[in-house]
Amino acid sequence: MGERQYGIDPNRLKEYAQEIKQIVDKGVEVAIVIGGGNIFRGLSGASAGMDRVQGDHMGMLATVINGLALQSALENEDIPTRLQSAININEVAEPFIRRKAMRHLEKGRVVIFGGGTGNPYFTTDSAAVLRAIEIKADVILKGTRVDGIYTSDPEKDELAQKFDFISFEDVLQKGLKVMDTTAFTLSQENELPIIVFDMNTKGNLMKVVSGEKIGTKVNL
Repeated sequence: MGERQYGIDPNRLKEYAQEIKQIVDKGVEVAIVIGGGNIFRGLSGASAGMDRVQGDHMGMLATVINGLALQSALENEDIPTRLQSAININEVAEPFIRRKAMRHLEKGRVVIFGGGTGNPYFTTDSAAVLRAIEIKADVILKGTRVDGIYTSDPEKDELAQKFDFISFEDVLQKGLKVMDTTAFTLSQENELPIIVFDMNTKGNLMKVVSGEKIGTKVNL
């Protein structure tokens, strides 16, 4: 959304594309799972009286819209990109096929996964972890608007303290909100580390993949 109340900010898209280009140019294989909350949230629709399954399908379609927008922004930066969708929309995106996605990555293409998991009741977090496990990713980089995991919400509590490193067990024991429980447990069971960082600070993505201590790393 950028500074907007809803929709897509082309300036923010361009910034993201340029950040991604920097790490692609260094030979990093990049797969992206994108949400759709700037357009529609299924849970919000359900709370307003809409059927939950119907709302979740609308939310999944919103992620495909965002995926198309990001694909366009990346291609404007001369980055070869493929959009794969868990929901069949053959006119605008490839269907998700694991081997095909991995082959695209090997060829240096950025792969965007849209449509969530293709099932209602699962969040974008769950889609991200599931796809990461399927393509044998090294790490999940969870880009947010805060620079890591804190003892409480840093936007509301000025005394909130940041963790540089934290274990999966400690996150669960402390009741910290990193991602939804289904996604987090799946990540833990598959020993897939998570780095939570501020995606909106220029240069942070490059710092993360270069091994600098940015954000918070969740590991075993």
